[in-house]
Amino acid sequence: MSFRAKLVASVLALAVSAVAVGGAQAQSIAQALTTAYDHAPDLQAALLNAKASAENIALAEAGKRPTIGASLSGNYNWSIINSNFNDSTSLTTGLSYNQTIFDNYKTEAQIEAARAGADLAEYQIRNTEQTVLLAVVQAYMAVYSGRQLVALRQENSSFYSAQLQSSRDRLEVGEGTRIDVAQAEARLAQGDAAYRAALSNLEISQATFQRYVGAAPQNLEPGHNFARLIPHSLPTAIAEAEVGHPAILMSKAAIRAAQATSDGAKAEFGPKATINGSVGSKTTGPSSAPTDGISGTLGFQISVPIYAGGAIGASVRKANIEQIKSEVDAMSAYDQIRESVISAWAGIQSADAQIVAANSAVKAGRTVVDGVIQERDLGTRTTLDVLNAQAELTTARETLINASSNKVIATFSLLAAMGQLTAADLGLNVQIKSAVRYTQAVDDVWAELRSVTE
Repeated sequence: MSFRAKLVASVLALAVSAVAVGGAQAQSIAQALTTAYDHAPDLQAALLNAKASAENIALAEAGKRPTIGASLSGNYNWSIINSNFNDSTSLTTGLSYNQTIFDNYKTEAQIEAARAGADLAEYQIRNTEQTVLLAVVQAYMAVYSGRQLVALRQENSSFYSAQLQSSRDRLEVGEGTRIDVAQAEARLAQGDAAYRAALSNLEISQATFQRYVGAAPQNLEPGHNFARLIPHSLPTAIAEAEVGHPAILMSKAAIRAAQATSDGAKAEFGPKATINGSVGSKTTGPSSAPTDGISGTLGFQISVPIYAGGAIGASVRKANIEQIKSEVDAMSAYDQIRESVISAWAGIQSADAQIVAANSAVKAGRTVVDGVIQERDLGTRTTLDVLNAQAELTTARETLINASSNKVIATFSLLAAMGQLTAADLGLNVQIKSAVRYTQAVDDVWAELRSVTE
């Protein structure tokens, strides 16, 4: 099959698909975001990570609680001495109890570090949520603009094909030249190549869309009302980002965790007091005449480290350095968030300007193409002038398509930079993924005596 035949087949397939999709219900950005929120494996992984981090709270709180154990052991002994057979049995049962009653507040510091880590993991869910939703918007607009580019370049190829036929007809009647035919053939080849590239890019964009959303793109309708969430000034946007962005909240939680870890390391220098006890029974003696007994112990121990080979001091210094690092990381997070807000804000302004300019260029380009064709027919312009005018119009229309897509992406990028690209802020009809209830349940668990219901 020739390329021309393949091109026609592709166009027909695209037309059939467009008719089929057009008959389906329009798929809005909000619908795509809703579907992606329920589908996203990355978001589910972040939720599971947050629940796992919550268990560190229970692990840390175990240091304040007693450990109780039961034991049962038995022995059977026998011997043959001077042809005399002797045997004996022993059965021991017992309960043990151990508890740390004071460790210079090391356990309290570990509990606080675990709670800060759980908060950090919860904010990571929100951060992952924003990353996923922004990726969905980018994939959505890539498909939408990709379909527009495919239609535009197919139309452009049809125009060049018509101009090639016109050049050949003019050559046959002696009004054109072989140069006109060759130039039209070259432009048609370029147009066909651009069309094939647009089809390939569209297939990739559709695959990316399905990866994030979990379903193939339908009849996309990019209109939305989420721009209402954007403030009226850049300083306000920066202020909102610095207060509520998940990355900022993550950095604050990291500082809390580092401070608690430092406190725990310093607590190693202090005393530690523990109590322990046991009670048990023992049955011993020959099988024919066993004897029973019960015994118990109760004790305490107080220990103070004097020298640990430098390990305690190194732990304190390391914890202090990591605390300073967490504060430096927080400063970097603030700077990155401000940069993201300013960049997205500028992207919106730039897209607006490009849309206005592109609209003017498209309007003027259509007039130029029509005028040049008429002048070519009158003999004052050449086929090359027509081809160049069409190329400029096509470039202007592609610029308009890309600028319109960039405007939508920049809008959602600004929401993400402000920390407001979340299902809750967007009002999506979904069940919000959060580990807060699980963390509260874990924090209320008392050893193995009460389990987590969630």
